Amino acid sequence: MATKIPAKKVGRSELVIITGMSGSGKGTVLKALEDLGYYAVDNLPIELIPKFAELTGSSPQIASAALVVDVREGEALRRFPAMYQQLQKALPTRLVYLEADDPVLLRRFSETRRPHPLGTDRSVASSVKEERRLLEPIRGLADLVLNTSKFNVHELRELIGEKFGAGRDESQILIYVTSFGYRHGIPSDSDLVFDVRFLPNPNYIPQYKDLTGKNAEVAKYIRSFPQTNEFMDRISDLLGYLLPHYIEEGKSYLTISFGCTGGHHRSVMMGEEIRKRLTKLGYRVKGLHRDIRK
Repeated sequence: MATKIPAKKVGRSELVIITGMSGSGKGTVLKALEDLGYYAVDNLPIELIPKFAELTGSSPQIASAALVVDVREGEALRRFPAMYQQLQKALPTRLVYLEADDPVLLRRFSETRRPHPLGTDRSVASSVKEERRLLEPIRGLADLVLNTSKFNVHELRELIGEKFGAGRDESQILIYVTSFGYRHGIPSDSDLVFDVRFLPNPNYIPQYKDLTGKNAEVAKYIRSFPQTNEFMDRISDLLGYLLPHYIEEGKSYLTISFGCTGGHHRSVMMGEEIRKRLTKLGYRVKGLHRDIRK
């Protein structure tokens, strides 16, 4: 039997539906929206969502609402994509999809010691894989996809506050500048990757070998070569061109990765320099050095 949904938009209320992978932070996002004044409901049954949306759109007491829908719905989740498309015709609705890299999800489940919602008759790793498959049709409908692998609870709440809070600035983008070593693999969440192994390697200078690119003398040595400064200027110009376009497309965060052989010297120095330059341009930038201690 088809679910009846209002055919026209009523009121100015907004409905935010949060979905995504178990362990990705859906509860944190729902709580953040509740703190912003959203009427928040966790795990509302699929069958009740149309009625909830109707009440949200017509009630003067509810300016905006948020709810979580996820794999706990079981077979009913299959009906969600068609329902969501109808909801969008009834009132302003946004779908936020949260995900994280598999190693991060596995670590979070291990730390909390909570079972995966798909049950205990299979490994957490296989449950995560199956959950991704089940949620793929919904992910394709999302207005905002957030990979929370690098966010702690406070950073995720801050990001939601900026995206949904009063007076929010949609032009803000959070930039991560990451250094890494190719021998340890390229960071899976990289949006832009730059290889700086063409620069002279301080690792072969005895007094620099056990230091990092954060050291002033090491940084001075790397900067002493003309190709270093030219590369930094060219990268800065490229990012100056790209970032406004990423913002225009609605990207919430961007990861720029610099890689050298071990992730100790050249990539660290370059990451620090680009972070400083972007900060001076007014962007919110966080620096991460993944392999500096390896």
